[in-house]
Amino acid sequence: RGLLEPCLLALLENGADYGLSLAHRLSGAGLEEVPGGSLYPALTRLERRGLVTTAIRPSTSGPARKYYELTDTGRTELAARRTEWRTFSTAVGTLIEGRKVRTEAPS
Repeated sequence: RGLLEPCLLALLENGADYGLSLAHRLSGAGLEEVPGGSLYPALTRLERRGLVTTAIRPSTSGPARKYYELTDTGRTELAARRTEWRTFSTAVGTLIEGRKVRTEAPS
């Protein structure tokens, strides 16, 4: 859950998309299959927080689909999450790769 929401925001950065397509794109990026019971609640949380908007659009291959689109607030959140991710991944990389760790206490 902690990483699903920023991943969804990143996938929506370049345009609107619908749930099943987002699930396929997550899988295509190398993540495990995300069940609908996790995906759709995450999208709902993003919508409630004003990070995405939704619109129902017709489909050429079945029923209409609910599309999710990033808002300006969502873009700001994505930028913040990217900064947090860089800090976190650098710290974990330092530990996992066995690089030298600072020994002085932070001030």
